[in-house]
Amino acid sequence: MRILSLRLSWQPFSRITWWPSPTTPRRARPWACEHHAPWTHPTGLQAATTEPAQSVSPGQDTRSKGAAMPTLGIIGSGNIGAAVARLAAAAGIDVVISNSRGPQSLTGLVEELGPRATAGTVEQAASAGEATLLSIPLTAYRSLPAGLLRGRTVLDTGNYYPHRDGRIPELDSEKLTTTELAQQLLPGALLVKAFNSILAHHIPQLARPAGAPDRSALPIAGNDPGAKAQAAKLIDHLGFDTVDAGTLGESWRFEPESGAYTRIYLADPDVPAERMLQSPAAPLTTDKLRRALEASQRVKVAERTF
Repeated sequence: MRILSLRLSWQPFSRITWWPSPTTPRRARPWACEHHAPWTHPTGLQAATTEPAQSVSPGQDTRSKGAAMPTLGIIGSGNIGAAVARLAAAAGIDVVISNSRGPQSLTGLVEELGPRATAGTVEQAASAGEATLLSIPLTAYRSLPAGLLRGRTVLDTGNYYPHRDGRIPELDSEKLTTTELAQQLLPGALLVKAFNSILAHHIPQLARPAGAPDRSALPIAGNDPGAKAQAAKLIDHLGFDTVDAGTLGESWRFEPESGAYTRIYLADPDVPAERMLQSPAAPLTTDKLRRALEASQRVKVAERTF
């Protein structure tokens, strides 16, 4: 692998006018929202960073100055989906959020998020703006309408948890990474692995404005350079730098139990697993994340019990 540090620079996106809130309930689909489980440099990984970067207060704008973002569609309103929705609304990004139970089930969350948020169907969230956050259980990908995300930049937060998903031979054999399997299930989608390696409650704790000295970084991986660049821009707006970990085939570097997964964001990385959901986060710089990704060893997935 090859590591390259670079600074994001782009022209503002144009604002997109969105459709009115849906009024007709939709049939619930057979999946629930994604929840995380008990929750150049010549050597390799490419880093996309803004200026190094205080936690984000409600309503605080984390965007890079002079930039604007179009609507973000979110499929899945669980821990990760809701956390990203909160950051997006605070950053001035319009959000269309959906789940398997229909728009009527999202009234409370949308009221909390404020005027930037709209509850929609899965189809409406999939077509909103220029990118979609997909945050549902891995086994639910097959239930999405065929071709729903074709041609879209999709931030895939999914992880393989055998205790939840059952055993999946292609993953247990390490023939595929989780997101390579997701790519097979979602042909034509431009998948970028993101937000899968951080606990949901750490997302708001670690988001920082551009330029903050303690800004944290998140890993991303994908096969399409344009989609990765678009994902990095969005994540920058949400309050994080990014480190490019390579292709979907290399995304094992930040899958569950790897050296670049969740614990690297803990203030105390040795905290017992049963206390992780109550444990505070600590900033993680791009350099530290890059080193963690380089040192990460591929987990024997068939032995995973997490």
